[in-house]
Amino acid sequence: MPSQILLISRYPVKPGQAEVLATKLGRGEASCVFVSLDGAEVIELRALEDKLELSTLTAKTMPIAQSVAENLVGDVRRELLGFVEAPKDIDTLLPETTYIQLRHVEVKPEAMGGYRQWREETIFDVVRRADEVQVFLAYHSIVSGQPGVMFISGFSADPESYNAVFASDRYREIVRQAGDRYITGGSEGLYTKTYRALPHLGA
Repeated sequence: MPSQILLISRYPVKPGQAEVLATKLGRGEASCVFVSLDGAEVIELRALEDKLELSTLTAKTMPIAQSVAENLVGDVRRELLGFVEAPKDIDTLLPETTYIQLRHVEVKPEAMGGYRQWREETIFDVVRRADEVQVFLAYHSIVSGQPGVMFISGFSADPESYNAVFASDRYREIVRQAGDRYITGGSEGLYTKTYRALPHLGA
């Protein structure tokens, strides 16, 4: 079962420092790291205990940020997410695929109920039918500077083959519908970013 509370930490890195920083962070029993395909960012996914106190979280995260300061061009950006549902579930706390993609939208609050039903019949139907998509987890923000819905999609296929799933005519129509009905800022409010695991840290 995926982590019920997820902390995403984004590390903006100096040129050429992504793999160095990812190696420093390493992989733990409840955390994993991925490097952006453009090399400008490393992210860490950390599964949190349901009753973890803020003081305990601070004690864990602050020393980590200080230890990698020399590799960064900006401060670490963190957000807390709560698990909602999994169209393609996992038996582990975190994805173990070669790649993950973050897919984010901010949904109009008054439209959330309709959006939840709509995505079950559209977005989730597409990913359930796509062999290229191995993992698809839906989270909603708890604390974030960029609130909304975060899908964490995991795959090990070639990124071009994976991206083709979301480039079909049907999916383009789904994005158009979402922009018209549900997404704050229209279809331009959707962003995606893809990351890869480093082989020596385990996928």
